[in-house]
Amino acid sequence: MAANGSASIGQTPKPLSPVALCHVVLRTTPDGFENLVNFYLTLLGAKITHKSHRLAFLSYDYEHHRLAVVADPTSHKRKPEGPQVGLHHVAFGFETLSDLATAYEERKALGIVPVWCVNHGMSTSMYYEDPDGNEIEFQVDNYDTVQEAVDFMASKDFEENPVGVDFNADDFVRRVRSGEDEKKIKARPNIGRRDKK
Repeated sequence: MAANGSASIGQTPKPLSPVALCHVVLRTTPDGFENLVNFYLTLLGAKITHKSHRLAFLSYDYEHHRLAVVADPTSHKRKPEGPQVGLHHVAFGFETLSDLATAYEERKALGIVPVWCVNHGMSTSMYYEDPDGNEIEFQVDNYDTVQEAVDFMASKDFEENPVGVDFNADDFVRRVRSGEDEKKIKARPNIGRRDKK
């Protein structure tokens, strides 16, 4: 790579980097849920922006959430099979849907494709898995302000479906590249109740 950060002749150009690390989600057992939520409320001086029987979203700054805790009835502690208690995924943010589309195209060209694409309502997200099975989320916020996102998370729609609506990555890129209004692409359809992936 050249000193200015551009690729030298014969080298692959550097893919577009995320602009931020947005939040961390931890998986725990249902019996450990309240204890873990309370621990992070205290540790981070956080507040709850949404909580249900199996999900809690916590924030300690200007974001709608920096940490979430998921009570996963299929998880267990320190056994070799099934989901483990611990880190669920780490999220990285991009400024625009065009940036998210570019990031997808660049990684797809390198053989790295998302395992799940979903409009959560407050964000449009693509999830990837590393070789160990850890999830990494690339996201764009769907609202212009954090307060709008927090208001959405307090809505009946989000209470009914805190997970989101799946989408096809290639269809998403086509819509973005066609010039379709970003607000229309970011608008989450109402599919009714959903509380798991």
